[in-house]
Amino acid sequence: MEKFSEATVGYIESREIADTWVHLFSTPYFMVTPVRDVEGVELCGTLKNIVAIAAGFVDGLEMGNNTKAAIMRIGLREMKALSMLLFPSVKDSTFFESCGVADVITTCLGGRNRRVEEAFAQSGGKRSFDELEEEMLQGQKLQGVSTAREVYETLNHCGWLEMFPLFSTVHQICIGRLKPDAIVHYRDHKA
Repeated sequence: MEKFSEATVGYIESREIADTWVHLFSTPYFMVTPVRDVEGVELCGTLKNIVAIAAGFVDGLEMGNNTKAAIMRIGLREMKALSMLLFPSVKDSTFFESCGVADVITTCLGGRNRRVEEAFAQSGGKRSFDELEEEMLQGQKLQGVSTAREVYETLNHCGWLEMFPLFSTVHQICIGRLKPDAIVHYRDHKA
């Protein structure tokens, strides 16, 4: 559609290789930025889906834009903290690239994880993710629920659940241990 957009390419050492990717994909309306932080770029692309789930719960329960913005900010904070715990080489600046804050915003405004979780919350958590995925995604897959489970398992294994209450709460809502409205009470729930 040739509307302005952007993306991030992570690289390890060879800026020359990254610049090749930038050159191949950049257009006047698609800006590609190289970032020397593969782990940070990858984790942003993964963890943003958990934040989008939380945003979907907020939308489905009609909690409003201020609540959604707060959940997005808290989610971005947890994304950064977890990324830096797992990989101390992750750079702060990566979270201000397209793969970071911009991807969180766009995914929380209109991504498939947000849309499906909105429907899930509207049903009071009574419709299954498989049913909603089949009905709403025309063959695409819902990534956030499995990511939330894997992150929860990692947090539990490392003893970090209390450090990441939003991520923990998202998983507990997804498995039916908590109701969707628990998303705004995430600090009150122990894993």
